[in-house]
Amino acid sequence: MTRSEPGHGRPDPSLSAIMSERRQLINLAYRLLGSLAEAEDVVQETYARWYAMSQQQQEAIESPGAWLTRVASRICLDLLGSARARRERYVGEWIPEPLPGRTEWINGRSGGASADPADRVTLDESINMAFLVVLESMTPAERVALILHDVFRYSFAEVAEIVGRTPAACRQLASSARRRIRASQTPATPTAQQAGIVRNFKQAWEAKDIDALIGLLDPNATATADGGGLASAELHPVQGGERIARAFVEIAGKAPNLTILERTVNGQPGLAAQLDGVTVVVVAFDVAGDRIKHIWAVRNPEKLRPWTTA
Repeated sequence: MTRSEPGHGRPDPSLSAIMSERRQLINLAYRLLGSLAEAEDVVQETYARWYAMSQQQQEAIESPGAWLTRVASRICLDLLGSARARRERYVGEWIPEPLPGRTEWINGRSGGASADPADRVTLDESINMAFLVVLESMTPAERVALILHDVFRYSFAEVAEIVGRTPAACRQLASSARRRIRASQTPATPTAQQAGIVRNFKQAWEAKDIDALIGLLDPNATATADGGGLASAELHPVQGGERIARAFVEIAGKAPNLTILERTVNGQPGLAAQLDGVTVVVVAFDVAGDRIKHIWAVRNPEKLRPWTTA
């Protein structure tokens, strides 16, 4: 992904040039915050600050696109600082908001642009759930430095201006963030193989086949659920393949009318379960080899809004 600067070489604060940055800003803010709703709020606040300026002030800005990115990044940095306190008060585990794949949320519509901000999020390796979960372990400055430099290709001099540190310090922040990513990464499993394993998990879950589920799970697998206090969910991660398998069978037993669908979750094979046509849980997987190593199950209905038409 590369950054875009409309009107490069001359001021162009026209409405079309400014609004053309919206997709870029949504992409940036979602990766920084792990929340589509918060990303949309950040972008609205960024535009509000732009339009609060006089026309003379706007015309004095050499690159509106760079200005918008700088402001949005700083808003995200402030939010990340306060997010830690909010997460401490959160009921149970906090998981980044899952993104549906294009075919899921478009819901049969063709042509025109969707009002859903998920429409504007580009799916790549920096959006998968395992990556976003590791980002949550980083300091706000590490997260911003990594995303701006490694994903959006901003120079460390530009990152320094946003983060308020020296370019050398930002280089160190990004290096530290990369080490965290490398330490958590599993060898890449081809998407087709992942899809097959997720499909087998779906079938075993539907059949309430504990042995089949255990066979698909790494013995040391971890499953994390996010209900946010608004839906029933385990408050702490479930450790061990057998315990996870029993937990999923228990869920199926309590909801006999559950419909489980294969879906793209943050650009990778996943599952969405529905009751009476309403998505009640979205499940993301981290597959290592031929076993599932991590499962993230999002039940918080506020995080499932992009899935309501899926």
